[in-house]
Amino acid sequence: MAEVLDRPTTHTGRTRRQRLTTRLRSARTDTVVALGYLALAVTVLSGQWRHPGSGYLIKSGQDQTMWEWFFAVTAHSVAHLENPLGTNLQNFPDGVNMMANTAMFGVGVPLTPVTLLFGPTVTFVLVLTLGLSGTAFAWYRLFSRELVESKPAAAVGGLFCGFAPAMISHANAHPNFVALALLPVIAQLIIRVARRERARLRDVFGLGLLVAAQIALGEEPLLIFALAFGLFALVYHLPSPRAGLHAVRTALRTLVPAALITMALTVIPLWWQFFGPQSYRSIDHGPMGNDLKALFQFPSESLGGLLLHGQNVAINPTEENAYFGWPLLLLVAVTVAFLWRDRVVRAAAAVIAVFTLLSLGSTLVIGKDDTGIELPWHRLESVPLLNTVLESRLTMAAIPAIAAILAVATQRAANRWRDAPVDWRPLGWFAALTLALLPLTPTILPVVQRPATPAFFTDGTVRQYVSGGSVVIAPPPTPPDARALRWQADSGFEFPLAGGYFVGPTGTDRKGHYGPDNRPTATLLIKAQQTGTVPVITTADQQQALDDLRYWRADVVVLPPTDKADVLRATVDQLLGISARQVDGVWLWDVRGLA
Repeated sequence: MAEVLDRPTTHTGRTRRQRLTTRLRSARTDTVVALGYLALAVTVLSGQWRHPGSGYLIKSGQDQTMWEWFFAVTAHSVAHLENPLGTNLQNFPDGVNMMANTAMFGVGVPLTPVTLLFGPTVTFVLVLTLGLSGTAFAWYRLFSRELVESKPAAAVGGLFCGFAPAMISHANAHPNFVALALLPVIAQLIIRVARRERARLRDVFGLGLLVAAQIALGEEPLLIFALAFGLFALVYHLPSPRAGLHAVRTALRTLVPAALITMALTVIPLWWQFFGPQSYRSIDHGPMGNDLKALFQFPSESLGGLLLHGQNVAINPTEENAYFGWPLLLLVAVTVAFLWRDRVVRAAAAVIAVFTLLSLGSTLVIGKDDTGIELPWHRLESVPLLNTVLESRLTMAAIPAIAAILAVATQRAANRWRDAPVDWRPLGWFAALTLALLPLTPTILPVVQRPATPAFFTDGTVRQYVSGGSVVIAPPPTPPDARALRWQADSGFEFPLAGGYFVGPTGTDRKGHYGPDNRPTATLLIKAQQTGTVPVITTADQQQALDDLRYWRADVVVLPPTDKADVLRATVDQLLGISARQVDGVWLWDVRGLA
């Protein structure tokens, strides 16, 4: 395949009319492929599209609420000409560092009109839909221009890149790991500048802008891509190191000035992320490696998963980052053996092997049983930047590598079929490819109907009880229950919230963690709701409640319809020494005179 990667991009010996006809035919094929990807993405997310106002992707946990809030608060900041990099609308009064929370300004800012007109849920599902289809098409375009001549072969590769099990899993909740279309565009530009003897100003600015834009979409996918692309290039050029060094020197003429442009465009946001208010140094997420069984099983949201799901070994439903299924892994292994002389296949195989091994974490886990066998990630997990990566996500680097192998093999089979129509071996490949990919066909992501926002927040009543302070929900929102973020957004951000769902610093070492440092009163209310028992309230508890209300600068405490509401109401009554009033569907305590 080296000949394919190095094939000339000029069209010699053809008339202008022939070139135009070829381009039109190619554009028509590209359009059909793009529409096919888009149709599949809409189908996968059709449950949410049918109910954009009330639907909720149930497997997202509270992440959909969090992302909708990110998009909503970004639009609010843009519309009010406020700094979008930070906000105190949740976790009041400390606030939230939005750059340190992957707020995806790369889509949140340009889609501000969509968010303001149709709401953040539409923005959320639109980003997911275009993310799946756009990522698939961008890889298809790279494969068809730089790897294979057959558009159907490239389409197979693009299909897997856009709709691999990890992509469908993240489509439940994580648009930053779904909207990956810029990565293959960056790869294609680097490949092309490595061929040129002179750096072009257009390429320098283009690459600088593309990387800056990807930083605004998601830094973790960019880091994983950069490491995988570097490994691919290294292994690809091992047989011809001189050519590899020449390609590196040539590319650096563009890469270095492009990096300076990227730094100039992102220096302020990145400074804010790492050194601004509510920034943190690292985040301790604990062991997050793939279980070995996750490599061979079928994903839950697939045809194969409906019939043979196997043991549930995923971190959670949104992190099924492997789940390639044993038929596909077997097919890839056999294909690599047959096409080992192909440099692209060898390089792709290296990426698959290395990143899959790293994704298993520090120790080997099989069926949720830790074997204690130490793995390479043990020595890498404390490396700066890598220490913020969920190691199970490293298998996402294997997705385009597998896709490249499938595209190359499909091209070979198509060529053989064209040259020898009676040869049965191409039919064997197409049958094996179908059997490997069919079980991974994604199903429609499940959606439930969420309760309507209490009228207290949507009809303006809340404004009567807020005088520059915060609203304290009983109990304040946390990562396990972040519904209040939606209520705040539905009110038009009429008030700041105590607590929330975000990543922020804790302690003197400024390590990142999910959610606020719970005040004692918040902890007491959470425990009361969990146990269903009104605790014994002491004078110290009452004093602590007043101290916490002053810390939150609370104007009103609100108890919306929720589980164990009677227990919570009785607890707050005793803590504050005043009785709740029912207003517009919620119970509330006006604490402006107390706090």
